[in-house]
Amino acid sequence: MKENVAILGASQKAERYSYKALQMLLEYGHNVFPVHPVLQEIEGHKVYPSLSSIDEKIDTLTVYVSPKWLTPDMISEILALNPGRVIMNPGTESSSLKEALDQAGISWLEACTLVLLRTKQFS
Repeated sequence: MKENVAILGASQKAERYSYKALQMLLEYGHNVFPVHPVLQEIEGHKVYPSLSSIDEKIDTLTVYVSPKWLTPDMISEILALNPGRVIMNPGTESSSLKEALDQAGISWLEACTLVLLRTKQFS
């Protein structure tokens, strides 16, 4: 099933996992919404400056930012986005985010988006 997927911490650097996730999500037919505060586009795909600038319903938010960037304001923005679920990729786990998601009734998992896609467990 094709999903709308926001990538928090998108990168234009090919060696970054967030870049690899963007490429693989496209390969698997998903709609991508890369989020980065400075970048304007990644290989022709519009980059959103914030989660609040996305005007589509997001099925999955995949997180690629260090927990230090998951501030109360960022967590509020994630909750306002109200994604169907949140994937915390390795190294992005945040107890504050988990607690906020639990309280908001938003499902989350600690997993690697790339592995979920390759093993057909993403959708």
